Amino acid sequence: MKYMIMMFGDAGTMMETQTPEWVRDMIAFMHNLNSDLVESGEFVFAEGLVDSTQAKTVRIQNAIPVPTDGPFAETKESLIGFWIVDVESEERAIAITSKIVNQIQQPVELRRVADAPPEPV
Repeated sequence: MKYMIMMFGDAGTMMETQTPEWVRDMIAFMHNLNSDLVESGEFVFAEGLVDSTQAKTVRIQNAIPVPTDGPFAETKESLIGFWIVDVESEERAIAITSKIVNQIQQPVELRRVADAPPEPV
């Protein structure tokens, strides 16, 4: 089963509130986690994302797609990084996610990747 593990936050706030040591430790933790997941055969893909201030939102206006600058979530926090893992069970996905939560001391979202689109009713 594939799962997406999603970290949310705000890079600007993190850099203002966390020490450089904490940031270095977090990055080292993520590199080690990736290595462990590769070694176990559970790693599919992972990436960090640029700060949401560099995001684009594309909306339809007058039947034309129009891109606009900046973050447009209704919250200051946005998706800042993710892992895709392929594990034997939800329990294993929760165990991996728990390691991340223990390191960053923030909530992390775990969601199973759908096998197929939902069937229309």
